[in-house]
Amino acid sequence: MKTQLKQIHPLSWTIIIGTIFGRMATSMSIPFLSIYLIKTMGATASQTGIVVAVSSLIGVFASFYGGYISDIIGRKKVLLISVFGWALVFIGFAVADKIWIFFVMNALNGLCRAMFEPTSRALLADITPQESKLLVFNLRYAAVNLGVVFGPILGLQMGASGSSWSFIIAGIVYVFYGVTLIIQFIRYSELGSATSVSSERITLVGAFRAISGDRVFIYVLMGMIFCVLGYGHFSSTLAQFMEMSPRIEDGATWFSYMLSLNAIVVLACQFPIVKYASKLPPVIPLILGSIFVSSSLLIFGIFQSFIGLMVGVILFTIGEVLMFTMNDVLIDHIAKPELRGTYFGMIGFNNLGNVMAPLLGGFLLDALGADSSVIIFTIIAVTSAFGIPFLLSANRIMTKQ
Repeated sequence: MKTQLKQIHPLSWTIIIGTIFGRMATSMSIPFLSIYLIKTMGATASQTGIVVAVSSLIGVFASFYGGYISDIIGRKKVLLISVFGWALVFIGFAVADKIWIFFVMNALNGLCRAMFEPTSRALLADITPQESKLLVFNLRYAAVNLGVVFGPILGLQMGASGSSWSFIIAGIVYVFYGVTLIIQFIRYSELGSATSVSSERITLVGAFRAISGDRVFIYVLMGMIFCVLGYGHFSSTLAQFMEMSPRIEDGATWFSYMLSLNAIVVLACQFPIVKYASKLPPVIPLILGSIFVSSSLLIFGIFQSFIGLMVGVILFTIGEVLMFTMNDVLIDHIAKPELRGTYFGMIGFNNLGNVMAPLLGGFLLDALGADSSVIIFTIIAVTSAFGIPFLLSANRIMTKQ
């Protein structure tokens, strides 16, 4: 472990530490967006679902291009554009006074994320020795959740469900993150440039055809769309349900505690789970994760007690860890080296799940009402499990190979 830690590049540490503060800033504002729109802006559940969904919708179509363009023009340019663009987006959230402005800002939020996420993960893969990649990807995932431990609590203290201050602070954090990246890129000027001459010759259509012909990757992608569908209900449908349910008082407070518990359980369980999951065939953890997430959604619908909801969060989090900690390593294993950024970008199509989650959840809440929690959460639990057959097919092909 110590040897692997010493092999981690300083730029990788910058991304990992920057992820802590970036996610802390984001999680004290964006998770409360649904509640803010309903409570402060007077939006309906369907309107809120559309605003929340547009971020993921943009991400679906932009992620592939974001990863591809980083293979062509270099990771550095894409990272800096997306980080400073993010800062402007959060300032835009802070000054927005109409629902359509929130729609536009969240669309840009999705664009920035679609550019930053695959590029940062591809850069980590570029500069990390093979034997340290599992550690680096899991440190990054731990950083995400460390930020989420404190973000919702800070957001709650600042009244994020009814105030715009959390958006302003998030914008400032991303400005500092961008400046730090500039300093590191100046110090390590050889990193983050375009990868190679051969990759520059690959057209966007050619890259898409190369990846779409990879059967294992396509099955994994299809399975992950439904995994992310289940995951997406936590921050969209569940958040709206907590605010609308007549059986839950002060849903915003309860939801902030659930977000923090989610992150705490990730930090406590991530490395033991990863140690176990790394011994399994690479697709099996994703299948187990989907089962845990679907089961947790059923619990959210059946039990509205504090203890019941927290048990649901624990099961949900175990599923989340199983699905996402091994995902980056799996994609890096499948990817062709000259198209690594493109593969990480293409997996962004799994955000179709994040698009469908708030739309499906918002429709069900409007059509059936928050009183019909058992029916609503049974439907979303069943649909979330639809990815398991695709993942089983991917596992079958990889076993034969």
